[in-house]
Amino acid sequence: MEFTTLGRTGLKVSVATLGCGGGSALGLKYGKSEQHAANLVKKAMDLGVNFIDTANAYDSEAAVGLAIKDMSRDQIVISTKHHATKGGSHKSAEEVIAGLENSLRQLQTDYVDIFHLHGVGPKNIEHGISLVPHLLKEKEKGKIRFLGITESAPSDPTHQSLSRALDEDYFDVMMFAFSLMNHNARDILFPRTLAKNVGTMIMFVVRSLFSVPGRLQRDIQELVDNGQLPSWLAEIDDPLGFLVHEEGATSVMDACYRYARHEKGADSILFGTGSPEHLKTNLASILAPPLPLEDTAKIDEYFGHLKGVGLDFPGRK
Repeated sequence: MEFTTLGRTGLKVSVATLGCGGGSALGLKYGKSEQHAANLVKKAMDLGVNFIDTANAYDSEAAVGLAIKDMSRDQIVISTKHHATKGGSHKSAEEVIAGLENSLRQLQTDYVDIFHLHGVGPKNIEHGISLVPHLLKEKEKGKIRFLGITESAPSDPTHQSLSRALDEDYFDVMMFAFSLMNHNARDILFPRTLAKNVGTMIMFVVRSLFSVPGRLQRDIQELVDNGQLPSWLAEIDDPLGFLVHEEGATSVMDACYRYARHEKGADSILFGTGSPEHLKTNLASILAPPLPLEDTAKIDEYFGHLKGVGLDFPGRK
């Protein structure tokens, strides 16, 4: 495993973060048991992952707690989250703090390393910022080590929320979308997170766009029809096949992880899984060398201008 410093937190974290939500939630969304999910967390830690990301909304905190209950707490970095707004209604500070307390119970720990405001959209960023003084009181009590914030990528493809959050100096860590076909963060966020030494957790690296058979071809056809991509990309069966070759990626998924992992300013890459085999494959890609320069140049040339591609939540076919 490779490790990095998570911005100004000083935390030494694995460059791969086990995400406990997404389309699988450690297999829980497929009917797997809590023990199965806990075993996956343990397997990830056996392979060197020390950075675990969960959330109140994922229903996976208890599985994480089960996995880590007998571990030395300083050997694991735990990130969890609570929504500041849900269903169009703002959560009060009391509700968010109650969520924190519930997370601590589920995780069987006295503190979380990073507590994020979860999925804060542009319409709700000011409310999210207004909660910070209350969370800082919980930090003073030792329940939170560092504050974070995550964007709502599908409703915020140009990173408006985190751009506003960076105007303040409250958040030590930010989680946002960056992928092979979604590069906006390169110009909008990374220069500012680097300048402020804010730690970054990169999500939406692999979504349905790349993992659901036929989805990539359909979306590329739509982009061609809209004049956003050249027609030749829709005329070939495998529009990203140029990335898979002996000196390049082993698969499109492998290319996705490697492209994001080696972006300047990307600290740790989130990956999800529901099986031990998938876990190993994802880690191998995140730990692989950068893609060849000629391949990344083609990615940037073909897709660098796109906005909001592949940012839907899990479930779209």
